[in-house]
Amino acid sequence: MDYIANTLSNLIHQTAFFNLTWGNYAMIVVALVFLFLAIRFEFEPLLLVPIAFGMLLVNIYPGIMAEYGEGGAGGGLLYYFYKLDEWAILPSLIFMGVGAMTDFGPLIANPKSFLLGAAAQFGIFAAYFGAIWMGFNDKAAAAISIIGGADGPTSIFLAGKLQQTTLLGPIAVAAYSYMSLVPIIQPPIMKLLTTEKERKIKMAQLRPVTKLEKILFPIVVTIVVSLILPTTAPLIGMLMLGNLFRESGVVRQLTETASNALMYIVVIILGTSVGATTSAEAFLNWDTIKIVALGLIAFCFGTAAGVLFGKLMCIVTKGAVNPLIGSAGVSAVPMAARVSQKVGAEADPTNFLLMHAMGPNVAGVIGTAVAAGTFMAVFGVF
Repeated sequence: MDYIANTLSNLIHQTAFFNLTWGNYAMIVVALVFLFLAIRFEFEPLLLVPIAFGMLLVNIYPGIMAEYGEGGAGGGLLYYFYKLDEWAILPSLIFMGVGAMTDFGPLIANPKSFLLGAAAQFGIFAAYFGAIWMGFNDKAAAAISIIGGADGPTSIFLAGKLQQTTLLGPIAVAAYSYMSLVPIIQPPIMKLLTTEKERKIKMAQLRPVTKLEKILFPIVVTIVVSLILPTTAPLIGMLMLGNLFRESGVVRQLTETASNALMYIVVIILGTSVGATTSAEAFLNWDTIKIVALGLIAFCFGTAAGVLFGKLMCIVTKGAVNPLIGSAGVSAVPMAARVSQKVGAEADPTNFLLMHAMGPNVAGVIGTAVAAGTFMAVFGVF
């Protein structure tokens, strides 16, 4: 009987109920809220579902993120997934998939879109100085600041390169959370900073872009940007490689793989591993609260900067540019462009801004990668 009693006691004490803290339970609730938002309201479910599930797993069974050799055993499953984030492999593959899925034609047709994409990056530098003011060191502030560009892969990439691995989880979760909340955060700012007349502006149809232009664009951008900032090559190079797959027309199988199967596999691994960095011990602290607050402020600042620069372009072009497309300068592709279309359509259902907004949106992706490369160059990281 003693044997049976001891066995049952051991089994009972091995359950998670006897090992979890109040913080673990709090994070489990947060994970369930994220799952609810992703499934019920479809807030970027491809990102939130794996992130939330990784959050759920690590707070029920912390051993799933155990490091190799910890306790004399092999690492946990999601520990190996996470190393691919830390080594910047998954963010680079995400960029290749984005390039394979995205039409750069609107940016090529309207090069002025680069200015709108650049304007929206002011949120990054606002977050950088805000993080310094809040007591973070230079490298930590730089890693945090990329949240302002609403670019999850670049946030992970830079945090890993600057060796800010202790902050990588909160940074990535904040970045992906704000990416998924673009349809909620941006419209009030866009409406506050524009008049109804401005929102109703119809832009002239973009000129047709030749196949040659579409093929040359990724090659030229890779050469120019990588020569100026070699540290951006992993991101810019993979983004442009994916787009070259798409536009060359001779590697259909590679295009389909990069934009579908490979992309979704990477999203699953990256999402669950990012979620798994949010154990209660690592996530529930003042630094995380500061990072989440800074990310929101920076994202709002970037959106506002893009819209205000759009208003300036509207004045300079005598009403030819709808300021709403400036908000798409944050690099959440293609969500931010869709929000520009939605807000414009609310003012005038016959107004179609999506393709015009895709120009600043793609420019924002490039701009965020360039900002990350600039920080790496400043800190001498290769």
